[in-house]
Amino acid sequence: MMLGEEGFARLSRSRVAVFGVGGVGGWCAECLVRTGVGSLTIVDGDIVAPSNVNRQAMAAASTIGEAKVEAMRRRLLDINPSAEIRAVGKRYCAETASSFAFDGFDAVVDAIDSVDCKALLASNAVATPGLAFFSSMGAAKRFDPFKVRAGEFRKVEGDGLAKALRARFRREYGGFPGGGRFMCVWSAEPPATNVLGSLAQVTAVFGFCLASLVVAACTGRAVPRSCR
Repeated sequence: MMLGEEGFARLSRSRVAVFGVGGVGGWCAECLVRTGVGSLTIVDGDIVAPSNVNRQAMAAASTIGEAKVEAMRRRLLDINPSAEIRAVGKRYCAETASSFAFDGFDAVVDAIDSVDCKALLASNAVATPGLAFFSSMGAAKRFDPFKVRAGEFRKVEGDGLAKALRARFRREYGGFPGGGRFMCVWSAEPPATNVLGSLAQVTAVFGFCLASLVVAACTGRAVPRSCR
């Protein structure tokens, strides 16, 4: 009803990949499946730990010790048994990047924590013709979900992960992929300096915002260039 018959048909035919299914990526993946994405690939090499339960979609007492992608895949299929869910239990990094082909995907979401892996994924994804790419900046050490924003990478302010990525792009890639115009989700809230952790109400909002950008791209709606 919200997307229209043609929009929903396009979404159901879409192929999306989410790299990293932790506090941000897991909620993004769940939102995409609940909204109607027909084919979803989830990529993560970690297992569920007790410390994940406070904020990660697949993390519960019953899934501790499981591969995150397998627990997430089971959850997603319970939501929509007819969805095509591919679980890849490995990191995206220099050693594994050649095994990932972006051809045929409509959108890729970066919800990876590692700076070097994020930079590599962004560089390769942005270079793929016709692929919509969306990236998450730092969601940790924030308390206020109302400070979450979306905008072009080149315009992100006050985010330590974005700052580290900029340095990596300049040093190893000679500049920002696509001129830094790829869309990302970030927080305008200064990170806490006396604590290291994450809250579900922030990480989930990051994930839902990323999913919204993907849905817009896959249904042919205009992707907002800035959301404040």
